[in-house]
Amino acid sequence: MVRMGNAGVSSNSSPSSSLNSSSIFHNYPLISALVAFALAQSIKFFTTWYKEKRWDPKQLIGSGGMPSSHSATVTALAIAVGFQDGFGSSLFAASMIFASIVMYDAFGVRLHAGKQAEVLNQIMYELPAEHPLAETRPLRELLGHTPTQVVAGAMLGFFIASTAGLLKQASAD
Repeated sequence: MVRMGNAGVSSNSSPSSSLNSSSIFHNYPLISALVAFALAQSIKFFTTWYKEKRWDPKQLIGSGGMPSSHSATVTALAIAVGFQDGFGSSLFAASMIFASIVMYDAFGVRLHAGKQAEVLNQIMYELPAEHPLAETRPLRELLGHTPTQVVAGAMLGFFIASTAGLLKQASAD
C-alpha cells in the first residue's frame, strides 16, 4: 500500500520493504545507465590503445569517439524504464524524449561545434607570434559524434538494458 508521508513523498507501509525496494543498488534503470556509460567509455579507452598503441586515460572520461557514451547511457536508461514501468508509461515517454534530444545534440550541435573548433584552431595556428591571440590555448575539437557513433552507442545501451532486464527477471523467478 502506498501512502503520502508528511513531506508529500510516497512511501511503502512497511519500513523494511521501503529500504529494500528503494535501495539505489536495486535501481535497475540507474544501474543499466551507469553500466552502459562505463562500458562505452572503456571501449573508447581500449580502442585508442589498439589503434594508436598508447594508453590515453582521458578516454575514460572524455566526450566524442566510438561508441557514443551519451547515447549508450540515455538509451539504456529509457529502455530500462520501459521494461520496468511499461513502454506505455509517462516515465518511458519522458525518458525517450530525453534520449532523443541528447542523441540529436551529440551528432548535431556538438559535432558541428567540434568542427568549428577545428577551423578556429587552424586560424589561430596561422596567426603571427606577436598577435594577442597567438598564445591562446587550442579549443577542444572532439566534442560530438558521427551518426554511426550515436547508433553504436544506442545499440550498446539497448543491449545492456535488455540483458540487465533479463538478469533481473531471472533472479526474481
